[in-house]
Amino acid sequence: MALKLQSQTVWEEIEQELFCVLGMVNAAGEARTVGVVYLVQDHKLYIGTGRKTWKARHIAANPAVSITIPIPKRVPFLPWIKIPQATITFPGRARVFPAKGADPQLLQGVFRHYADDPEFMQDNCLIEVTPQGEFLTYGVGIPLMQMRHPEQARGRAPVSVEE
Repeated sequence: MALKLQSQTVWEEIEQELFCVLGMVNAAGEARTVGVVYLVQDHKLYIGTGRKTWKARHIAANPAVSITIPIPKRVPFLPWIKIPQATITFPGRARVFPAKGADPQLLQGVFRHYADDPEFMQDNCLIEVTPQGEFLTYGVGIPLMQMRHPEQARGRAPVSVEE
């Protein structure tokens, strides 16, 4: 049985990380994944990329995506002991939109110092991912030793945060 987690607990973990694996489908219906850096704003993930990249083209054609966020785990003072990473996985809907005209604070967060370079920004876009359904987790909100037992390490939480 999966551990029942609070949405806010999972969102806090997502906001602490910056790397995820983005899954999408290409025009031929083949699954593709790519590692990306993201920024969270208003419970959405934002990814910066070139307007002509294959991920921007694939997502523009098919907005159904999945995200997996790995969360490193370590035993303090015993770094040589291998611990599987915790994960948060969820489906989402994505949209691609031009970086030009986007919220300047968002652009600064995603593109850093390049956000002030109009020539660079002209060739880039943002991918906005809105999570849907449930978060599926492994190793989130549990003690490290409990991760050895998959039935205890798995969790679920609704995407929406209870107000």
